[in-house]
Amino acid sequence: MPQKSLAVSDFACSDCPIRHRAVCSRCESGEMEQLDAIKYYRRFEAGQAIVWAGDKMDFVASVVEGVAALTQTMEDGRRQMVGLLLPSDFLGRPNRESVTYDVTATTEVTLCCFRRVPFQGLIEATPHLSQRLLEMTLDELDAAREWMLLLGRKTAREKIASFLFIIARRDASLKNFGGLESLSFDLPLTREAMADYLGLTLETVSRQMSALRRDGVIELQGKRHILVPSVEALMDETGDDADGGVYS
Repeated sequence: MPQKSLAVSDFACSDCPIRHRAVCSRCESGEMEQLDAIKYYRRFEAGQAIVWAGDKMDFVASVVEGVAALTQTMEDGRRQMVGLLLPSDFLGRPNRESVTYDVTATTEVTLCCFRRVPFQGLIEATPHLSQRLLEMTLDELDAAREWMLLLGRKTAREKIASFLFIIARRDASLKNFGGLESLSFDLPLTREAMADYLGLTLETVSRQMSALRRDGVIELQGKRHILVPSVEALMDETGDDADGGVYS
C-alpha cells in the first residue's frame, strides 16, 4: 500500500499554480464547487511511494507541485522508468480501480486529490471536465510518441537538450512560454535518474551537460538549478523542427 502522506492544508483554487492547465481549467464556478466538495490534498516526501502497481486507488489527482516518476518492474526484477508526472499532470483513471505502474515522488509532491467514484460521476455530468480530460489524454499520447522519437533516433546531446526543454516547457508557472527569451528552472531528477530515463550512462549525461554548459547553451547554478540564456538556442539543440515539430 502507498505510504502515509504528509499533512497539508487546503488552499483556494484561485491561488492554485496549475489552475490554468489542470483538469479543472475549463470548469465554471458551479462546477468548481462540485469538485471542491470531493477534493482533498496530500503531500509526499521525496523518495516516498505514492501508489504501488496493482494497489487499489480510491482517488484520482492532479500534481500541484513537484515531480513523480512512473516505473514498471519486469519479471526478473529489473525496473524501468516509463514516465514522469509534472505539475498539472493527472494521476489515475476514473474508471479503473488500480494503476499498472509504481508512482514515486522524486521531489516533495503535492497532489490535489478527488475521490474517484464521485469524480467519475462528475465526468459524465460535466462537459467541461470530460473535454479537458480527453485533451490531456491526447496530450499524453503525443508525449509518448515524442518520447519514442527521443529514445529511438536522437543523439545523446539531443536527448539531454530535449529533456531540459520538456521540463522547462512543462513548468506550470510559465504561462507564456512562447514569449520567453530566457528562463531558469530546477531539474527534478538526479543525473543518475536522468540517465535511466533517457537510456544513457551516467558518464554520458555528465559529459553532455558539461558540453552544453561549455557551449553557453545552459548555465548550472548548484547541483540542480538550470539557467537557459536563450530558449531558441536550447531548442536548436533538440534536433526538432521549429516550424512543424512537436516543440513548435
